[in-house]
Parts: sequence; C-alpha cells; structure tokens
Amino acid sequence: MVVHNVKSKEEFNAKLANTEETPLIILDAFATWCGPCKAIAPILANLSNTEAHTGLHFVKIDVDEVPDLSQDLGIRAMPTFLIFKNGEKVDEVVGANPNALTAAVKKYAAEFPPKVTTSEEKAE
Repeated sequence: MVVHNVKSKEEFNAKLANTEETPLIILDAFATWCGPCKAIAPILANLSNTEAHTGLHFVKIDVDEVPDLSQDLGIRAMPTFLIFKNGEKVDEVVGANPNALTAAVKKYAAEFPPKVTTSEEKAE
C-alpha cells in the first residue's frame, strides 16, 4: 500500500465519501519544512506497507498546498494524524509520536482486516 498525496479538498472529500472503497482513512497532515514530520514519515510508510494494514487507506496532505482543507480539518500542529471511519473522524494523534501513531493504526486495522485474495482471483 502506498501513502497517497491528496492535492485538493475535493479529492479528499471524494475519498471520504467513498466509504465502500475507503472505509478507513489514516490522514497525515504535514509540512515540507517540518522536521518532526520528516522524522515520522518513514514510520508511516512502514505502517502503510504492513500486510495487516492493507485494509486501510493512507493519505497525506501538505498543509501549505491545501490550506482550505487543513483549516476545515482543524489542523493546528504538524504532524497531525486524523483517522476517519466510514467518513467520520474517530481519532487523532498530534505530534511525531511513533508509539501513539502505531497504536492507533493497529487499533483500527483490527476492524478492517486485509482483503484475502484467493488463487482464483489472482488468476483473473
């Protein structure tokens, strides 16, 4: 799974509304100039690449590129991680706290197990 960079408020709202395709979204609000954001980025990438987390959808927004969305989401510090379940915000982690981020991702990943692909589906 990749961490998808969202470039507009409309793009994010479309993902949020598509609860069948993306029922659980982990959003990373960051800034390119933010040192703690750079420090925690590899941890988020590792979490997104963990097989147990393939049922989750990871997105990033640069608060300077999408200020209207950042404001709507109430982002006041970077990094801020917001977790959305079926289109509703259910949790947040503020700051570069690897333990809190990992715990939050694992908590919600348990509700959305990875999709099991059968050998028949792979052959299609």
